[in-house]
Amino acid sequence: MNSKHRKTLATVFTDPVSGTIEWSAVESLLLAAGARLIEGSGSRVRFEKDGEVGTFHRPHPAKEAKRYQVRDARDFLERIGVKP
Repeated sequence: MNSKHRKTLATVFTDPVSGTIEWSAVESLLLAAGARLIEGSGSRVRFEKDGEVGTFHRPHPAKEAKRYQVRDARDFLERIGVKP
């Protein structure tokens, strides 16, 4: 995990939840944490690691992740044992 991933991780775990994180940074963080990307239909994407699955919809047309998506990413990261 590089410094950009660590910065994104800290932002994901910040309260109140940020609405200005780009989805591509969250996706990159999940991949750096060892999750496997599974493309679905349309904007659906799943991440899997050690039997844990996180399901998301890529935001569109905006690049920023919605607050609920950041909370879901935080929950998935906690389930796979990744914390700042």
